[in-house]
Amino acid sequence: LGTCGFNVIPCPNRCSTKLSRRDLPQHLQHGCPKRRVQCEFCAGDFTGEAFESHQGTCPQESVYCENKCGARMMRRLLSQHTLAECPKRTQPCTYCAKEFVFDTIQNHQYQCPRYPVPCPNQCGTPNIAREDVPTHLKESCSTAMLLCPFKEAGCKHRCPKLAMGRHLEESTKAHLGMVCALVSRQRQEILELRRDVEELSVSSDGTLIWKISDYARKLQEAKTRSNYEFFSPPFYTHKYGYKLQVSAFLNGNGSGENSHLSVYIRVLPGEYDNLLEWPFSYRVTFSLLDQSDPSLSKPQHITETFHPDPNWKNFQKPGASRVSLDESTLGFGYPKFISHEDIKKRNYVRDNAIFIKASVEIPQKILS
Repeated sequence: LGTCGFNVIPCPNRCSTKLSRRDLPQHLQHGCPKRRVQCEFCAGDFTGEAFESHQGTCPQESVYCENKCGARMMRRLLSQHTLAECPKRTQPCTYCAKEFVFDTIQNHQYQCPRYPVPCPNQCGTPNIAREDVPTHLKESCSTAMLLCPFKEAGCKHRCPKLAMGRHLEESTKAHLGMVCALVSRQRQEILELRRDVEELSVSSDGTLIWKISDYARKLQEAKTRSNYEFFSPPFYTHKYGYKLQVSAFLNGNGSGENSHLSVYIRVLPGEYDNLLEWPFSYRVTFSLLDQSDPSLSKPQHITETFHPDPNWKNFQKPGASRVSLDESTLGFGYPKFISHEDIKKRNYVRDNAIFIKASVEIPQKILS
């Protein structure tokens, strides 16, 4: 029993383990927590239990840098290397506080928006953040070259900021003349744009429905002013066609004065007159629209139709000088279109307004 390999005996190191005698050498060498072990790096003597805690922390053990820079050193030197020596360590930029790998931070400073640079105009202002340089040159730099604030008016003067005040004082009259010329050009442009907008808003389907609001007041005004004429918005007979306009004398004109509503149509100078056949010769229909409720009674519109007289001067090609308010261009129409008495018989006036419709019949071959 004193030599039997299978006899169970206690560990001689008093680790409380009991095992077969044949397993004792392996236990004493590798498994016993009370065994004595020497660290191969620092030569320290440890119990087996303490050595397990010492492994992976020995300051003398040779290890690689955790940043994968390729350096190998004793563990006790790793902290200093990571903080101050490793080329792969991260470090905040001194100026913008963003984190960078150490070996790239030098290149970053060439683009860093907060890196201090001197004024490119050498005005003496030190340490301007790179991203603030444009603002400095525009607002603060005393030597920056500026364009005259009247550049939009045509002044091309350019000088340092400090000299701009003197230029403005010396050029007051010249600047005033430039501004006046600019205002004149802009006024002309506004007029041209207004004409373009008016042309775009003109109807081009050969039909006009003209609402005359505030009828009672306008009729009374027409009675106090002889031959007082109201004008409709212009309209085109078709796209790229004749430009026409309707006029109305609410208290009558000529033989219908003081007793009738008179209606006329005139040809205005249009954008496409040079492309059209003259004189104007297409049938025109006038209507005073009955505003009665169609569900209660059939509307009875007052309608008149005529073919233009080719000899009538107003149907010839208009000259460029003819304008819509030229009294010499009285149109062709009906001085006795409808009497004041007949207007009252149905709902031709409703909500103090009347509707006059004018339409022009254009052959399909013209439209196509």
